Amino acid sequence: MNPSRDRLRIAVQKSGRLSEASLDLLRRAGLSFRASRDKLFLYGENLPVDVLLVRDDDIPGLLLEGSCELGMVGRNVLDEQRLAGAGAVSPQVCTALGFGQCRLAIAMPAELPWDGPASLAGRRIATSYPGLLGQWLREHGIEAEVVVLNGSVEIAPRLGKAEAVCDLVSTGATLAANQLREVETVLESVAVLAQSPRPLPPALAGIGDSLVARIRGVLGGDGARLLMLRAPRSALAEIARLLPAREAPSVLRLDDAPDQVALQALCGRSLDWQHLEALKRLGAHGLMVLNVEQVLA
Repeated sequence: MNPSRDRLRIAVQKSGRLSEASLDLLRRAGLSFRASRDKLFLYGENLPVDVLLVRDDDIPGLLLEGSCELGMVGRNVLDEQRLAGAGAVSPQVCTALGFGQCRLAIAMPAELPWDGPASLAGRRIATSYPGLLGQWLREHGIEAEVVVLNGSVEIAPRLGKAEAVCDLVSTGATLAANQLREVETVLESVAVLAQSPRPLPPALAGIGDSLVARIRGVLGGDGARLLMLRAPRSALAEIARLLPAREAPSVLRLDDAPDQVALQALCGRSLDWQHLEALKRLGAHGLMVLNVEQVLA
């Protein structure tokens, strides 16, 4: 890392299932960018934050060497490279990002018998994730041959290279198209915001903390709703029990109506008409529900 650098860098997948969602999240966090001529670098116009558009497999390495301070990457990629590092220091996960959900799963041809993980003993399993698969096999006490492939893992059984596969699954359509059935989940994965294990220079530390707080604020607002109402003070306990609130509601006394209170509560997306109707039956009135875009703790 160049200690004199005064602009923070965040690595994002340049193409693929995480790319657009990652850039959209950064825009929602208030960042605007100007693309370089080769479209591999986005220069931050309103904050000293630049985006490197790279292969997802390269992001953990960029974080380890300090070329980037932050990165948005799948937990599967981060964990695989951590295992390949043989105990080396790893990037730290700041927060899950709520998109890019998938799972690393084991699948077999329908005609092969399956009676639990022991059915894999002695078999060849094709995968692009030898570290994660190897760890799972050791945890289950299974001896099997791991066949490493960099692509087209799902066709390995048809080519005679393996009897099973361990690959990323989103919908399962690719497995079905290759006459494979999913039998075990090795890892549930989601996109995460990760940070370099190297200490940030003082000039970048505040920028990094601010950006992480903004991203968490945007994520905290996803699906959140602010409920505001007035209600009899005597109904407060019942109202609090009824609300799908994320935290204890704020209650304010009303000078012009001592037996009434004003209440505000941050609720999840499960707040619905049935809740509002039940609140009204408890004496609540003036109910308003507002969608929340950002929450900054």
